[in-house]
Amino acid sequence: MYNIPHFKASNHQQVIDFMQANPFVTICGVDANGLPVATHIPVLMKVENDIITISGHIMRKQDHSNAFEVNKNVLVIFSAPSAFVSANWYTTKDMGSTWNYQTVHARGQLEIKDETHLRNLLTDLTLYFEKDLDAPTQVKNLSKEYMEQNMKAIYSFDIVVNDLQHVFKLSQNRDEASHTNIQNELNKGDAACKYMAAAMKAELNPKDSHKNP
Repeated sequence: MYNIPHFKASNHQQVIDFMQANPFVTICGVDANGLPVATHIPVLMKVENDIITISGHIMRKQDHSNAFEVNKNVLVIFSAPSAFVSANWYTTKDMGSTWNYQTVHARGQLEIKDETHLRNLLTDLTLYFEKDLDAPTQVKNLSKEYMEQNMKAIYSFDIVVNDLQHVFKLSQNRDEASHTNIQNELNKGDAACKYMAAAMKAELNPKDSHKNP
């Protein structure tokens, strides 16, 4: 991971908030033959006594789920919209363009759980994303036959995070005038650019710097 001190959040809670705001993650692992695998799923996250637990479910008999059964060490990647930043927007010239982005890498061991955990997770996951407590898609409103049939094809898991790293690369190394100009230019772009402009404005203070673009 790109580990530069000034491309960091101001505090740990910002990292937690980012993870909770971006629950569609990439989970990476390595299979029995040493080959990399990955999958993309929504997860739930809880923090208790500074311990972060990531929970989700995946389909059985896939390359990634087979890999996680034999090698429990995984990397969970949280990400958000990113944006190109043109060096033409800097007050300082003769510099290269770059890309602004935010990402969090959480490492831990994936522990496969039992059927009770799976049912509770499906209930919680649906409640969290569906919002409408009386929606027909809530687990409590689905037939027993449907639930039993589909639960056979998946397993749930918990990942207790043992290492947490992040990069919030939001032009912190640019002078104030450049930082403001980058935001203004990004706000002329698409949704991802506008997201990045808002992230720069909300979370970080521009700093005079001659560091890497």
